Amino acid sequence: MTIIYEADRRYAHHLATLLGEAVVVESAQALVEQVNTDRDEQLVLFGPGAPLADAVEFAGQCRLRRPELGVILLRPELDVQVLADALKAGVREVVDPSDHAALLAASARSRDLSRQLVQKQARPTGRASVPGGPAPAAADFEEMAEAQVITVFSAKGGCGKSTIATNLAITLAQGTKATGRRRVCLIDLDLAFGDVAIMLQLSPQRTIADAVPVADRIDETGLRTLLTRYEPSAGVSVDVLLAPVQPAQAEEVTRDLITEVIHLARGMYDFVVIDTASAFTEQMLAALDATHHYVLVATPELPSLKNLRVTLDMFDLLDYRREARTVVLNRADSKVGLTMTEIEKVIRVPIAGFVPSSRDVPLSANRGVPLATGQPQHPVSGAIRELAEKRFLGTAPVKRGIFARKKG
Repeated sequence: MTIIYEADRRYAHHLATLLGEAVVVESAQALVEQVNTDRDEQLVLFGPGAPLADAVEFAGQCRLRRPELGVILLRPELDVQVLADALKAGVREVVDPSDHAALLAASARSRDLSRQLVQKQARPTGRASVPGGPAPAAADFEEMAEAQVITVFSAKGGCGKSTIATNLAITLAQGTKATGRRRVCLIDLDLAFGDVAIMLQLSPQRTIADAVPVADRIDETGLRTLLTRYEPSAGVSVDVLLAPVQPAQAEEVTRDLITEVIHLARGMYDFVVIDTASAFTEQMLAALDATHHYVLVATPELPSLKNLRVTLDMFDLLDYRREARTVVLNRADSKVGLTMTEIEKVIRVPIAGFVPSSRDVPLSANRGVPLATGQPQHPVSGAIRELAEKRFLGTAPVKRGIFARKKG
């Protein structure tokens, strides 16, 4: 059930009808009483008639006392100051009340996050594990040097996540004069709508869906049979594990299979780059749990920046290391009316990478030739190379005891 804080009774009834089962309150005091009465409630919706100060104060208290209780704010007009204040306080989403689809989607995302937090609280203390699965036992792990796993993630589609993942994988494979060529595996975990095959002009003869029948006994040899080789130039290659061809197959790929595939790939490559879906599903959380470095992509638009801020808050709740996060602003030079000061005010973290906007990016995608391959001197290629060299290339092998299973 949803709690709706809205003084306009007619509009409150409209929201309750839209959302289904809901209870309406008309004051901050009534809201507190209702929340204290129903300890299992996971969502509070502040309507457009609710004072912003009440929403900010309530969200700030929930963030400390009941982080599993989500807060969504409805506002017909959104400016940077309102968005920054709301997200800083802990509001999960700020939505236009006239956009019913966005409101329903935001409510669903908030409830999913709340369920994951409740499950996390029920698990033994320590690093977050995959929702619904047991926490890893210390005896099951040992320290050993393996590939660095880099997951490229954005909570909003259309930010150029796949473009950055594919070009980053190629750039890492090219290496530097100091490091030489590197062994790289690119995994497309946008399981329902993956674009890596199209962007690299690869024929998906085998995909991760082919691992489903042998999920309980797959080994390195089996994984190699599922990979498609991409060779952009002599001496440079990337092994690619493609997403399923049919979206219906996405649900068959379990979190345990993803965990096992990443574990196997870590022992076979120098880098494993993962492209992801724009959602905190169980499959995505399996990948995030097995990740050394998080590349978080956004564009200079308020909806994208808001989702980035929500992602960072989610990472905090799941105990993903802050020093392992790299924020990349794609289309950074777009003239969209936001200054860098306003952008940083919303996300409240430093931006480590700036990728310029260019019409050559969609052209390269349509040709199936990434810029890192076809135009290595292009400004976009240069920005991604700078990111790769600054954050990943030339670094010592990472020792992560929590990521490596004991052999034998």
